[in-house]
Amino acid sequence: MQLLKSLEELRGWRSQQQTSIALVPTMGNLHEGHLKLIDLAKQHADQVVVSIFVNPMQFGAHEDLDQYPRTLEADCLAVSERGASLVFAPTVADVYPRGLDQQTYIDVPGVSEILCGASRPGHFRGVATIVAKLMNMVQPDVAVFGEKDFQQLQVIRLMVNDLSLPVAIVGMPTERAADGLALSSRNGYLSTQERAIAPQLYQTLQQSVTRIQAGGSFSEVLNHAQEQLTASGFRIDYLELRRTPDLAAATPSDHQLVLLAAVYLGTTRLIDNVQFVR
Repeated sequence: MQLLKSLEELRGWRSQQQTSIALVPTMGNLHEGHLKLIDLAKQHADQVVVSIFVNPMQFGAHEDLDQYPRTLEADCLAVSERGASLVFAPTVADVYPRGLDQQTYIDVPGVSEILCGASRPGHFRGVATIVAKLMNMVQPDVAVFGEKDFQQLQVIRLMVNDLSLPVAIVGMPTERAADGLALSSRNGYLSTQERAIAPQLYQTLQQSVTRIQAGGSFSEVLNHAQEQLTASGFRIDYLELRRTPDLAAATPSDHQLVLLAAVYLGTTRLIDNVQFVR
């Protein structure tokens, strides 16, 4: 496995490749969920490029950019053991040579403005911009993303379609710990007590989906779930039922649905979702 840090090196490598390439974009501090993305990417292409870049454009003014864990050496070892071909770990200066204030950006209207987009203004602008830049840099045939951040996946799919980018987008089901907690680099921020409580988020989502599939009123089920989560110590950012294809608000006539949540446990923000059919 190679580690490249400059765009010049990457382009030199890319110009020599004659086989299909999959991109797995990450911000590093890799866990088993990220590594499973590599496994899936290997099923779709001959070579896998893992990007590691903590993207300042997608962090708000009071978010955890400076505290976000950076573990490049350990990440490279894990990626190598998983059989990826290359790690691309550019600097901020490489990615945004004119600075964030002068950077051309990409907005995906509508889907970027709800849910996490409403809570974190500008977040999906940063996500769409860096993903588009990485696709232009790596020129992959396929890019693989986890479904834990389902809204992000939809933003990327729309962006790729709207800009006619020749990249197939593959989503992978959320990787979970044995107790159901969705794997996330931010789980490391949880205290021991908070980590014991955290799996109740997924449990509550599952219970709510079961009630909706049994004919329960959307509003009554969501209200009950909010009460459960609050009583367990979560602070709710949002808990919403949406249509899976476009994330529009769900109606009783819709059948493909996704229940999405963002909550705080202490100072740690957790997201999760459950997709289902009714």
